Amino acid sequence: MAVVFRLSVLLQLLLCFTARGCSQPQQPQVPCFFIFGDSLVDNGNNNRMLTLARANYRPYGIDFPLGATGRFTNGRTYVDALAQLLGFPNYIPPYARTRGSALLRGVNFASGASGIRDETGNNLGGHTSMNQQVENFGNVVLQMRRYFRGDNATLHSYLSRCIFYAGLGSNDYLNNYFMPNFYTTSSDFTAKAYAAALLKDYTRQLTQMYNYGARKVIVSAVGPIGCIPYQLARYNGNSSRCNEKINDAVVLFNTELRKLVSSFNKGRILPEAKFVYLDSYTSSKDLYQNGASYGFEVIDKGCCGVGRNNGQITCLPLQQPCEDRTKYLFWDAFHPTEAANIMFAKTSYSSKTYTYPINIQQLASL
Repeated sequence: MAVVFRLSVLLQLLLCFTARGCSQPQQPQVPCFFIFGDSLVDNGNNNRMLTLARANYRPYGIDFPLGATGRFTNGRTYVDALAQLLGFPNYIPPYARTRGSALLRGVNFASGASGIRDETGNNLGGHTSMNQQVENFGNVVLQMRRYFRGDNATLHSYLSRCIFYAGLGSNDYLNNYFMPNFYTTSSDFTAKAYAAALLKDYTRQLTQMYNYGARKVIVSAVGPIGCIPYQLARYNGNSSRCNEKINDAVVLFNTELRKLVSSFNKGRILPEAKFVYLDSYTSSKDLYQNGASYGFEVIDKGCCGVGRNNGQITCLPLQQPCEDRTKYLFWDAFHPTEAANIMFAKTSYSSKTYTYPINIQQLASL
């Protein structure tokens, strides 16, 4: 796949990605960036929770300037890299540690183990579900009003220029539907009915975000989670074969999610809103099937972990990870490396290969 970047974008990438951050101040392309999601984009909201879904210990963050902040990878997450491309001079902070005027640049509400459904992730302990994340956004909007002197029209105009990212659903499968010993959903729903139930809840949640002021929204598909090291280590003892039963169920959800984006973009349900469908399923599948062409030498094992495929137990405190993280697609049993996150951010920002109907750079310019 060939991706063509404009000269200005190439310069930006050189400044932002050859070093541990941008070497020169930039003017953000949008006034704020709000993030909703799970461990793929959590940057520390779970740190003080009683939960197994935490990553605020080494070697997590081994390649991140601030160390083990709670990001579930070795360095930057997808939204960290995207924020840099959007021109933000600093990473978007976690909601758990942000108040006051800092809220005006946006916050990250994401929480490891969370899902669209409230019960999703309960097997791992505390987390902030999507319903609660949206409620937290509503509280942020109330706090922001004081900086606009109660002028709701001006606040609405401000929020309408911001970027919103929502990436939920992975845990609704991994830590719910395909965990029958803990949840009853797989017996309560067929795979098709479960996807429909998730979409019904997600539609309500995205609509509530719109009601609070979101207008430019990136909605991420669920990736091919049947191919992560955790599943490769578990699936019939075959360490190289994806669990296509899980992938097939995810495709049902993603297909309807893309249709939902198309419906929202017609403007009849949510006037003035513009949604972008981020096809992380196809992107991840492409990297998994053609890793060598992207510079990844190891696509089926975690860089850090225990057991078959380094996927039976996730990265342990102070464990020694692989030496060259840039050659690995996966950091641990569940999450991509910084290198994979950056690659996806670059492509989705300036190319329509994995975005529909426009790319993220175009969304920001609207």
